[in-house]
Amino acid sequence: MSATQRSGLGNGRLLLSLLLLAAWESGSGQVHYSVPEEAKHGTFVGRIAQDLGLELAELVPRLFRVASKGRGDLLEVNLQNGILFVNSRIDREELCGRSAECSIHLEVIVDRPLQVFHVEVEVKDINDNPPVFSLREQKLLIYESKQPDSRFPLEGASDADIGENAQLTYRLSKNEYFSLELPINSKPTKKLSLTLKKSLDREKTPEFNLLLTAADGGKPELTGTVQLFIRVLDINDNDPEFEQSEYKVRLMENTAKETLVIQLNATDQDEGVNGEVTYSLMSIKPNGKPLFTLDENNGEVKVNGTLDYEENKFYEIEVQATDKGNPPMAGHCTVWVEILDANDNAPEITVTSLSLPVREDTQPSTVIALISVSDRDSGDNGQVICFLTPNVPFKIVSTFKNYYSLLLDGSLDRESVSVYKLVVTARDGGSPSLSATASVSVEVADVNDNAPAFAQPEYTVFVKENNPPGCHIFTVSARDADAQENALVSYSLVERRVGERALSSYVSVHAESGKVYALQPLDHEELELLQFQVSARDAGVPPLGSNVTLQVFVLDENDNAPALLPPGPGGGPSAVSQVVSRSVDAGHVVAKVRAVDADSGYNAWLSYELQPAAGGARSPFRVGLYSGEISTTRALDEADAPRQRLLVLVKDHGEPALTATATVLLSLEDSGQAPKASSRALSGAAGAETALVDVNVYLIVAICAVSSLLVLTLLLYTALRCSAPPSEGACGPGKPRLVCSSAVGSWSYSQERRQRVCSGEGPPKTDLMAFSPSLPPGLDREVGEERQEAGSNHSGLISALLPLQNTMKFGGFDSTFYMKMLYSC
Repeated sequence: MSATQRSGLGNGRLLLSLLLLAAWESGSGQVHYSVPEEAKHGTFVGRIAQDLGLELAELVPRLFRVASKGRGDLLEVNLQNGILFVNSRIDREELCGRSAECSIHLEVIVDRPLQVFHVEVEVKDINDNPPVFSLREQKLLIYESKQPDSRFPLEGASDADIGENAQLTYRLSKNEYFSLELPINSKPTKKLSLTLKKSLDREKTPEFNLLLTAADGGKPELTGTVQLFIRVLDINDNDPEFEQSEYKVRLMENTAKETLVIQLNATDQDEGVNGEVTYSLMSIKPNGKPLFTLDENNGEVKVNGTLDYEENKFYEIEVQATDKGNPPMAGHCTVWVEILDANDNAPEITVTSLSLPVREDTQPSTVIALISVSDRDSGDNGQVICFLTPNVPFKIVSTFKNYYSLLLDGSLDRESVSVYKLVVTARDGGSPSLSATASVSVEVADVNDNAPAFAQPEYTVFVKENNPPGCHIFTVSARDADAQENALVSYSLVERRVGERALSSYVSVHAESGKVYALQPLDHEELELLQFQVSARDAGVPPLGSNVTLQVFVLDENDNAPALLPPGPGGGPSAVSQVVSRSVDAGHVVAKVRAVDADSGYNAWLSYELQPAAGGARSPFRVGLYSGEISTTRALDEADAPRQRLLVLVKDHGEPALTATATVLLSLEDSGQAPKASSRALSGAAGAETALVDVNVYLIVAICAVSSLLVLTLLLYTALRCSAPPSEGACGPGKPRLVCSSAVGSWSYSQERRQRVCSGEGPPKTDLMAFSPSLPPGLDREVGEERQEAGSNHSGLISALLPLQNTMKFGGFDSTFYMKMLYSC
């Protein structure tokens, strides 16, 4: 290219750059620009931000970006001034070939909110391609017998540009024999040919060497040349001639190889070898690929490759027929092959993910991804519809031709479905139609919408008292349906006061494992029930939590020995002293040992045993096994020592049993010297014997009263448990109280404890405690010995009631209490 041509080319580019147009296409919302090809880097294209109605200040915050499918980075936007400029070399011929229209489609995307704009930049052609001949030289064989005005077809030049830049004119170097016949624009099939102006004389001029120049219509014009070597042959008068100079054929794309396209026939009026014709291919345009074959003998043109409508829609085949004369003569024809489209291209789907993963609290109509579809076919074969997998909380909405948005169409719940496998299907309008699919995996991100949950709202734990400090007593576990940090559960105590102390001084809970530990030894006598709550919290923002209630029952152990009670009100523990008249009869109660055990149940059930006297002498006294009453075994006489010292062993029923020893001092005196206290005791005994006359009536009344009391107590207890109002910190032991006594004594002096239920959910609960779940087998015998005066009816009734004692337990009540009370009464 000369300096003048380059200068003219640069001026043309500058002129086209100054004539760029940008306008909105009416009603379509699409911006159009134009730019010349081969424009320099940085060449102004248009103020795209202003034309799209966007402020310069919001380009960066809204993530302004430009995408061009398959076009690389030819164009770019300056985010500082919103100008679209040329970023790299644009070659129109490389982008669009010889297509009359050439555009670059840009997709402009901004976020917050998501918007998509479509911009079309038309690439203007410049005269940057000179005419090119397919051959460096063309050889022509012309018989000298050719008449003036004979025409000889020439291979014309081609120009990669379009429009005026591709309008070619031809010039032939000066000579006196030949001239050019140029093709007429109105008849594009009219070929370039060489015309003989006067008859040839081989002997005078056997050959010609001419220069053929092709110039295009650009400014400045570009040219190309080819050498014409013309050889003048001796006479072979007639050329082979085809039936017509041009043939037109239509073929479907993807036609099988060896398919017959056309059979050509050329005739030569000469005779002999001068009339025998052979065929040959001169050229196949536009790309020169050997997609067709020609049988040199019969003139059959057949398919020799793959015909693709999307690659080329027309083929121009130049055929030459040559006779076998000497020299040979040739005739020419053109075969135009039009390729028809077939639906052989499935749609193509491109998915651009924008907002993945999707939070499960995302609102409907939120854009999840952008989808574009394309089909290389044309007409109905290239019309594409797009649809989504059914029964999913998503939908696709068309935003522009062949562009769609994937939207959320319902609520999400990660705990139900954590990942959606979506299938986008694109189907064209061909017959039969073709389709393509693309998979979109939408992961649902977790939101902290589930609180930790325990398997049950309340747990009951049994712990023996005197446990070692720090021992593990229970493990709580809560499950959170969320994921990751939203499912990380930590545990803690719901702090409160237990009496005068904090709950955390009794128990602790491990924050990660949920193990509950007792921090100090528990004492059943101090705290029988510890009720508290453990809280489970997740690590979400904000955190969610729930509570579970633990009821820790402290089980009693035999760790308290029986304690002797003072013989009289207000006195301290000491020996029991009593004056006894020698005139008392056998079975007379002379004293009573009273004791209490701080334990409960079997551990608090006391028995009394008289220790043998020193020297093995038989004592005239005995002690009641369970009553502690000391009575005479026979009438006293003068032989009995005036001072009797008795040792009574008090023993509980724990394992192992604990004991205490009581000392009873008895002074034997004649009846006249008996103190008034003894008279009162005797009168009380006499009154008791008189009262035994109606014992059967009393027993029936007592049984009815006990039964009624039991039913009433159960109902009252149940009502209190269900409707107790909240009150915290009201926990404390009750005062000792005598359970049952009569004129003849009591079975045991125990205490009624107020059971400490420290839950913070209600007032202190007082239950009637059981001191023994059952009686030993010898109870009937002991009762019979001590109450022989009550008669056989009394003993039989007690024996009948004993088997019921194990079936009368409910809510902490023990039937032994009623049995003992009945016996004492």
